[in-house]
Amino acid sequence: MGNTVAVIDYGMGNLHSIAKALKKASPTSNVIISARSEEILAASHVVFPGVGAIRDCMHTLQQTGLDKTIKEVAQSKPLLGICIGMQALMQHSEENNGVDCLGILAGNAKKFTHGALDSAGNTLKIPHMGWSQVKKTKENPLFRNIDENERFYFVHSYFVIPTDTSMTIAETEYPDKYSCALQHNNIVAVQFHPEKSQHAGIQLLKNFLDWDGRA
Repeated sequence: MGNTVAVIDYGMGNLHSIAKALKKASPTSNVIISARSEEILAASHVVFPGVGAIRDCMHTLQQTGLDKTIKEVAQSKPLLGICIGMQALMQHSEENNGVDCLGILAGNAKKFTHGALDSAGNTLKIPHMGWSQVKKTKENPLFRNIDENERFYFVHSYFVIPTDTSMTIAETEYPDKYSCALQHNNIVAVQFHPEKSQHAGIQLLKNFLDWDGRA
């Protein structure tokens, strides 16, 4: 019998895409999409996805009370933040003229610099969109059986700067290095979209569902 994994439904993100990917990663797991606190808290693993603007994300979480639910999950069981879900776990984001986030992880989300150049002298577009190599900075269960410098799919204009760099478990470049995966106690977070990252993304989701919340 597999785990029960709850995908938090707060109206932002392709929830069916992530639910389908989780089911593919672990066919025996019970995958639910839920906005109900009691269902989310009863799950063994929780996924906090998201796309769009951080102001809308935080407003909806606060209006529904899911902000409190996520903070409770963060104290007790494996939690995976994806894209905006990752940024919302931090203390603050520069987006929308500055938005206070959940404050579960120490650090902030900052916008990519306009006009930055790649190694060939080409201007990098914002948002950062497409496949980029992810370099593991330390061994971690989330990246078990995933090749070094594997490519994952990104779509974002802001990136996370953790206060404690030891939380960083993987980096990518655009054009400078930045943290694209974090782990702190039972919480992991990724900037890329595992559900759009083909076999590597499915393996990462499988690793998360097999994880007990300890490094």
